[in-house]
Amino acid sequence: MTKPLTIALDGMGGDMGAEVIVPAALRVLRDAGDTLRLILVGQENVLSDRLAKLKAKAHPRLLVRHASQLVSMDESPAQALRAKKDSSMRVAINLVKQGEADACVSAGNTGALMATARFVLKTLPGIDRPAICTTMPTVHGHARVLDLGANVDSKAEHLLQFAVMGSVLAAVNGIARPRVGLLNIGEEEIKGNEQVKEAARLLAASDLNYIGFVEGDGVFLDDVDVVVCDGFVGNVALKSSEGVARLIRHYLTQEFKRNLLTRLAGLVALPVLRAFGRKIDPRRYNGASLLGLQGIVVKSHGGADALAFANAIEVAVLEARQDLPRRIDAHLAALHVERQAL
Repeated sequence: MTKPLTIALDGMGGDMGAEVIVPAALRVLRDAGDTLRLILVGQENVLSDRLAKLKAKAHPRLLVRHASQLVSMDESPAQALRAKKDSSMRVAINLVKQGEADACVSAGNTGALMATARFVLKTLPGIDRPAICTTMPTVHGHARVLDLGANVDSKAEHLLQFAVMGSVLAAVNGIARPRVGLLNIGEEEIKGNEQVKEAARLLAASDLNYIGFVEGDGVFLDDVDVVVCDGFVGNVALKSSEGVARLIRHYLTQEFKRNLLTRLAGLVALPVLRAFGRKIDPRRYNGASLLGLQGIVVKSHGGADALAFANAIEVAVLEARQDLPRRIDAHLAALHVERQAL
């Protein structure tokens, strides 16, 4: 029998807070059977009111843990860390630290979440900086991309650490020997800055399945399973891809509404358009992993709806079931032994 898991949810985080997170929790519990328990963390009256409005009866696997404070979306990480010790974000992460929860999910302020998680949970041995990793759709599957903004001045050694963490995450998701590529301005060895070139040398000497440099288009063409980059570059790439997806939706909608003939064509093409929309729907890929911590923390998009936040919870469940931090730690230890032997 599968061991039951407990996931702590920051019930006040994100643009909509409890309005989205409570129905998302109920959605996940409805499909999870007896294998999952959720703890909603936040202002008890707000969470209870939302449960009452949804006519949710007392659920044996849904608990409410009171936290008197919340972290605003524009609050500085330092302020959140110093002055919000009873915030829903901090209490949820504390539950992971104390062993009461196997993972934490938050749609709150990214900087505050990373700073708080790093302070409370600490990094794994051999990890200098945690990284944010998310999944992007490709022609035939998915690619894990990191870092997406936690570190904007990464060194070559950091990129190697990101590659190890991303590779382990891909393996947890069923890829036996993930292909790892370094995001660069060209595939030739002479391309790129010194940081990327040095990272390439480190990766080539590791036991990872490093295939070389990958350009931006290669991320989506199924050339690699793990894409490694500096957080500045990764965040720009992520936001650019989100913008392109919205641009495509805009132009398709605009063209099909242009006149009666195009409207009729749109009706005929509706099944194809819906299938296309599902494949590029960012809600399906919601849930970025904060890798490198001694505990599991998943970041949901701040503007996520209930379906998207439910997907972020599922990401946390998978990582907890696979004991992701232990797997990363074991791979890092093996890498250290290998490098010491050289």
